[in-house]
Amino acid sequence: MIRRYSPPKMAALFNEHARWEMLLEVELLATEARAALGEVPQADAVACRERAPKIDDELIAEIDEREAITNHDLAAFVDVVQARIGAPAGNWIHYGLTSTDVVDTAQCALLARATDLLLEASDDLVAELKRRALEFRDIPCVGRTHGIHAEPTTFGRKLALWALQADRDRRRLRQARETIAVGKLSGAVGTYSNIDPRVEQHVCAALGLEPVPATQVIARDRHAELLYACAAVGSTMELIGTEIRHLQRTEVGEAQEGFAKGQKGSSAMPHKRNPIASERLCGLARTVRGYLVTGLENVALWHERDISHSSAERVVLPDAAMLTYYMLQLATKTISNLEVFPDRMIENLDRSYGLVFSQPVLLALVEGGLTRDAAYRIVQRDARVAYDERRPFRAVLAEDDEVTLTDDQLDHAFSLEWSLRNTGPTFDALGAID
Repeated sequence: MIRRYSPPKMAALFNEHARWEMLLEVELLATEARAALGEVPQADAVACRERAPKIDDELIAEIDEREAITNHDLAAFVDVVQARIGAPAGNWIHYGLTSTDVVDTAQCALLARATDLLLEASDDLVAELKRRALEFRDIPCVGRTHGIHAEPTTFGRKLALWALQADRDRRRLRQARETIAVGKLSGAVGTYSNIDPRVEQHVCAALGLEPVPATQVIARDRHAELLYACAAVGSTMELIGTEIRHLQRTEVGEAQEGFAKGQKGSSAMPHKRNPIASERLCGLARTVRGYLVTGLENVALWHERDISHSSAERVVLPDAAMLTYYMLQLATKTISNLEVFPDRMIENLDRSYGLVFSQPVLLALVEGGLTRDAAYRIVQRDARVAYDERRPFRAVLAEDDEVTLTDDQLDHAFSLEWSLRNTGPTFDALGAID
């Protein structure tokens, strides 16, 4: 992943040093487990731990040189580590294991830690959405369907619904973490033919993983589930970003991204303040969704294993984690700094001349004895007149002899407070999440 979209805490889990360090830890834990079972001399296991090489640029370069011969990175790694530790102790490194015992277990350990970071970032986003939802709970704005004025809502309710969706994303991430926090050290086809299951149990316990039945590889539906959770987060980020982009349009102007001192919106037009963070969220969401397709296609492997998934995973798993983490942080910052313009919201609410109250008028006419279709046609006709002539909808209704509503009934139908009286359940649901 390019540095621009690689938050340091997440990137640190997926650099070469971190990967080799985790692979080495799996090897050492397996050797120690065998020693505890009496299969390896205890002194040799201690020597392996004490003499284990530091993962630095020099060691990585040595592994790379060896891989040029072996054409197998894990085999090259084992050769180099064994040589650094020295015989006879080093001979027990990788004893009875196959490469994916080590690779898959190490990868899942790193992915579990990456998901912990995603959950921390999700907590921050949910908390910020909740805070701002309560801040704007009673600020009226027009609700739009198909991009057209529909009925009144509140800006706080819009944010509350985003918070509830982000909380569902968080739950999906929690489930995905449970699914991916697994390990296997069961040999070439997963039958423990050359390794005691207790070795697997020891290694997994030390790494905070759950041992699972497997072939030579851990089943890739687990990885696909994590990628789905990331894609779901991305889609929520796109939902939020798309709405902010619309609200920031010059013609709408109800909210806009914060604009820092010294920031420039356009290299050519000094007046511009563009919703660049929201646009970035939308673009990156597309990228993460693409990774999910790869993850799903990685599920079907030949027999007990092949490596068609391996090359793809080296790209999509770390990149999906980093982009999702970046998006969560960016969305949180964007919501925190979002500038909101309640006066503009009221102005836009009135821009359709009161047509947002057409349904209460319709219902009042039905209550007065008209058939629904007859009432609908009257309201639809008068709404068109109001819009075309740019006149208050209520005034047009008052002039219509077929509209038999009293002033009090019209007042009630056009009451903004009455329209928004039942927003409480949304905020009850919001209050139920941490």
